[in-house]
Amino acid sequence: MKEILRTNDPVLLSALQAALAEDGIAAVVFDAYTSIAEGSLGVLPRRVMVADDDADRAAWLLRTLQAAAESGS
Repeated sequence: MKEILRTNDPVLLSALQAALAEDGIAAVVFDAYTSIAEGSLGVLPRRVMVADDDADRAAWLLRTLQAAAESGS
């Protein structure tokens, strides 16, 4: 598995999970419980992991989401 995102941003995390699912890419979020348990300090971000074979496509989807967010689309 490969990490494609490490974030404390719940909106980005949710958008990425939806985009990956829509594209048929299975993703696992690591550290979700620990991140919640430690509170809102932002010390432990959540990590989105995908299968090695899906990593390039998932990274492209992430870049597309980030570009859309920056442009306000």
